[in-house]
Amino acid sequence: MNEMQDTWKVGKREFSSRLLVGTGKYASLEQTGQAIAASDSEIVTVAIRRTNIGQDADQPSLLDYVPPSQYTYLPNSAGCYTAKDAVRTLRLGRELLDGHNLCKLEVLGDPTNLYPDMEETLIAARELVKDGFDVMVYCSDDPIYAQKLEDAGCLAIMPLASLIGSGMGILNPWNINLILEKAKVPVIVDAGVGTASDAAIAMELGCAGVLMNTAIAKARDPIQMAHAMKLATQAGRLAYLAGRMPKKYYTASPSSPTEGVISSAKP
Repeated sequence: MNEMQDTWKVGKREFSSRLLVGTGKYASLEQTGQAIAASDSEIVTVAIRRTNIGQDADQPSLLDYVPPSQYTYLPNSAGCYTAKDAVRTLRLGRELLDGHNLCKLEVLGDPTNLYPDMEETLIAARELVKDGFDVMVYCSDDPIYAQKLEDAGCLAIMPLASLIGSGMGILNPWNINLILEKAKVPVIVDAGVGTASDAAIAMELGCAGVLMNTAIAKARDPIQMAHAMKLATQAGRLAYLAGRMPKKYYTASPSSPTEGVISSAKP
């Protein structure tokens, strides 16, 4: 398969890489840029409330290390706990990025576990879509809310694999499958990925992509982990397209043919 031909879309935007990466928690902005380059990601998400992309002219800017000319920025509303705050934050992001209307909506419900508040998320999604945003939305793995968000006009549904920053991997693949069965927009696993095998599993389920930050930024070697995540995402996608063999319980099937085999003499 030619990887360049296996593209996916968010609205009218088309991408080749199915690995989306965050820009927080790195040791430095220089390391951030190096890890993102190693990931071969095309979409980078940035927390407007926590990252300088022009708000403070006197401080180093992410824009100097991760140029918008090379990457598609995905401003997010991380740290917001109400629909009102999320909408305000994403409008600020649009202004800072010269009218760029692609965004990642997050409305959190609890500062301890960072689980999404789905009622507030849905309110914000409707307002942002009405205001002309292309909304990719972080959500729980509830298939009913996922459908409501798609119906509200969101262009990508991003259910958590497990809690943000937990590294626990995909705890409920069955719910992800339920979302995938109904969704007509890309489904991207977001939050909870810990290592390369988690990324591969997300892609093997049939997700359009996987988004991660902490798994790379807090690895012992972030640049090497970014490369591993790139390969895992590609491998999982290829496995999904190839179609795995069926699982067989209580039976075995030899890998080598049995026809024409010289049988051993019975005692």
